[in-house]
Amino acid sequence: MKNIKDINQLKLFDPWDHISPKKRELLDSSWPGLFQKEILPLLPASKLGSFYSDSRGRKSKELYAMLGAMVLQQQFDITDVEAVDQYIFDERWHYALDRHEKSDDAEYMCLKTLWTVRNIAARNEFDADIFNSVADRLKELFNVDTDSQRLDSVHIKSNMRKMARVTICSKSIRNFLKNLKRHNKELLSLTAKELIDKYLPKKAFQCFAMVKPSEAKKTLADVAKDLYALIKQYENINSVRLMRTYKHLERILNEQFTVKESDGKESIEAKKPKDVPSDSLQNPSDPDATYSGHKGQGYQVQLMETVCKDKKSENLNLITHVEVEQAHKSDAHALIPAIDSTEKRGLKPKELSADEAYGSDENCEYAKQHGVEVVAPVKGASKEGNINLAEFSMNSKGKVKSCPAGKKPVKVKRGKRYSAAFSSSVCGNCPNLPNCPVEEGKKYFYLRYTKKDLRVALRRQYEETDEFKDRYRWRSGVEAAFSELNRKTGIKQLRVRGYRAVRFAAMLKATGLNIFRAAAVIKARRRAAGAAGTGDASLNRLLYFILSVKEQLKPIFCRFRESFSVNFRRSDPWPAILADPRF
Repeated sequence: MKNIKDINQLKLFDPWDHISPKKRELLDSSWPGLFQKEILPLLPASKLGSFYSDSRGRKSKELYAMLGAMVLQQQFDITDVEAVDQYIFDERWHYALDRHEKSDDAEYMCLKTLWTVRNIAARNEFDADIFNSVADRLKELFNVDTDSQRLDSVHIKSNMRKMARVTICSKSIRNFLKNLKRHNKELLSLTAKELIDKYLPKKAFQCFAMVKPSEAKKTLADVAKDLYALIKQYENINSVRLMRTYKHLERILNEQFTVKESDGKESIEAKKPKDVPSDSLQNPSDPDATYSGHKGQGYQVQLMETVCKDKKSENLNLITHVEVEQAHKSDAHALIPAIDSTEKRGLKPKELSADEAYGSDENCEYAKQHGVEVVAPVKGASKEGNINLAEFSMNSKGKVKSCPAGKKPVKVKRGKRYSAAFSSSVCGNCPNLPNCPVEEGKKYFYLRYTKKDLRVALRRQYEETDEFKDRYRWRSGVEAAFSELNRKTGIKQLRVRGYRAVRFAAMLKATGLNIFRAAAVIKARRRAAGAAGTGDASLNRLLYFILSVKEQLKPIFCRFRESFSVNFRRSDPWPAILADPRF
């Protein structure tokens, strides 16, 4: 049975008044106070409650607190056992999750409960709801300027070991045989006893970990034959073909090997490493992980954050967009989804800094149509010594005024394509002709280029200016965000496997970093306010008046509530003043 408290219900008496004023001030000025007042009400407890009965079964743990515990676990990068201990014993967690009840049902949680709630939340992508709602609220709360942002990706690893091809094949065969033994021993008896004795016993299987490099090629060929034999043996049995471990065998065969026929016989040959696709199976324990030639096995996280160029500690650098992808995906495809996501939520930038992987002409044109200027270098560079279009002098309309040697064209045309005609006597005697993009025609030497070529050339010219260099230098600051995200939340080495679990952990870790940053801004603003003085005198006099009459007002308010049975909420201003811990 679901258990959801009314998070907006105002409490007549402060349940935390047993905490000393100094300790309470420390909690309110740090992440627990921010979490309780601003983050906790945003969690999708009602969505989680739809998976519980309204009237049947044992009462669940309070669902706001459970979802909050999910966020805090990833925010502090702790294990499941440590998360349960913190939930039970840590007073900062109690304050953040607004857990003030004193009973076993409220204070205790077991590991199974944590696993169940996390499984529901990950399967239904509550992580995206949590990240988006928290980022949107912090943007509003801290008045974050989202006009300037930066985008980049970071490589992360799931909890899997790196395997060679021999190990991938042998481990997959063993997993299949174990699964077959568990679910259908009669079918297992059809398998050759030699294969079972070779892969199923633990001691026999351990020999694959001791293969010498000189014997790896021969061992791989033997394992490939065994893998192919199992696939052929069970390919007509539907119950086996639907098994996940059997599908892994088929995937490995297609990705790693080539089946050839000669004289009516079939032979298996291993593909060369360069011919194996980057989205091939890297480990049977994590079939969603892929390979990046630049960074290795795992996943990658696309992250976009705001840029505060005045470098004041009172401003919040907010992560506005996070997306988890397989490692083989190109960064070139990540910019458009990032713009679309932030545009829907009202966090769209006007200026977006990114490296050259994101700076394709298609991306820049799409961003321009949506009111976003992409500040990124053009991908690729011309060969050394070659002259490109950017070295020609052009007017504001894109027509060529002169070549790099200072020679003016005889005529210029503009239609579907641009063209500039240069005198044959000039170009024919030019020493740079072999490296120049002009082409010889019947009467002239022609320089022809499209609108896309023109846009790229103008961008290359702009890259050489001091203005571009000053704007682009802010992009490198995103590396600090990756470093902070790893140091504080451990995002680069996760404790989970599988895309769904990796996405859930990464999204909540980014949410946790936003909370850490927001708490740091609160502290900075409090220090600045303390250094500036006590503030406005009239406001101080009003606060002093409320403090002085608080004890007289509270009984009157209680009688008023009892007489009229008024159900006050946080939106009512006067009860909110009375409930404010500062009073």
